[in-house]
Formats: sequence, C-alpha cells, structure tokens
Amino acid sequence: MSVTLEDRPIEQVREQVIDKLIVNYSHGIISAEAFERRLDDAMASESHQELLDLVADLSISTDDEYSSKKDQQFTPNYASKQAEDTLIISCILGNNERSGQWVVPSEIKLNNVLGETTLDFTDAIFQHQDITIKLNCILGSCKIFIPENINVICKTYCAGSSIENCAPSMANRQAPVITIEGKVVLGSLSISVKRTVKEKFIAFANQLKNAFN
Repeated sequence: MSVTLEDRPIEQVREQVIDKLIVNYSHGIISAEAFERRLDDAMASESHQELLDLVADLSISTDDEYSSKKDQQFTPNYASKQAEDTLIISCILGNNERSGQWVVPSEIKLNNVLGETTLDFTDAIFQHQDITIKLNCILGSCKIFIPENINVICKTYCAGSSIENCAPSMANRQAPVITIEGKVVLGSLSISVKRTVKEKFIAFANQLKNAFN
C-alpha cells in the first residue's frame, strides 16, 4: 500500500517536483518564463497537492543520468587528495582572494591588517568535514562566500567592528562545517551565500538545456 500524499515529507515532494520542472524545461517542453514561475511556486508552496499540480501537465520524468548530473552539481565537492593541513593567508595593506576550485585544508589562518580578503568556497573542493578559520582582522575587511549546503558557525570576537553572518547553519548533517574563530577589530566580516539555491537550479537547468540542444 502506498503512502498517502499528505503523509509524505513535503520536502521530498518538493524536490521531485523541482526535478521534473528542470528536466521538462531542459527538453523544451515549457518556456523559461514558465519554468521560473513554477519554480518560485514550488519553492514557496507548503501544500502537497499544489506542488503536484505544478507538474500535472508535464510528461517527461527524471532518469538515472539526470540524478547523476544533479549529484555532481549539488553535492559538495570532495576529494581524497591531500593538501597541507594548514593554509596561512596574510594580507597587509593589500587585497587577497582565494576562489575557484581550490582544495580546502582543515585549518585556515587568516591575518588581515588594513587589507581586503575574500575566501570563496562556492566551487571549493572539501577533503575534511570540519574546517576551522582562525581569523585576525584589524582595520580590514573579510568576505567569506559559501554554498548553501555548508554549515557555518561563527565564534568571532568583535570590537568596534561589523559582523554580518547570512550563512545557513542547518545544512545536512554530513555537510562540511566551517567554524570561524578569532577577532575583528575596527574592521568588518561578512559571511554570505554567493549563489542561492534558486540560482543554482536555473543554472543547472540551462546547462542541461544547452546539452540537449
């Protein structure tokens, strides 16, 4: 006997509906405008039936190839290769940015004095589940970008400074955890998501559409 619709976890239903929207858009069944409109509705709805109604007229379903591509796109990048256990970044009266595909060590020591530092974990490759950033920011600016499927814990001391943490802290238990420790004196620290889940869904759908075309 199958489980009644209302008794199914709504996030599971939402994920299946979004998957079906993506695969039908990528095959040209619905327009870009319709895809984004229905995607917004799917992400906002808390009704099982409303979610299913969004894809009731769509015939193409997901397959193993789609699931594999989705896992590659949305699962945090892990690698077995080993980098140095500690990365030391010093920025004095200058700019320093670490972005793109880079291997994240278990510990990052970041010293920023009168400088501007950016750590972008959006496309980073993780080899540890627990990462610690030891921050010493004096009269400087530090920006940290993270993907939405990463947990962030901020334990930073602030003196005459601004700290803005817009990152989630309730991602999957198996997701990497970034803990930020240290101090910010007469400076600023911002932690935010560079690309939202909606933006990643749209980018992934367009990537599949281009592949089919």
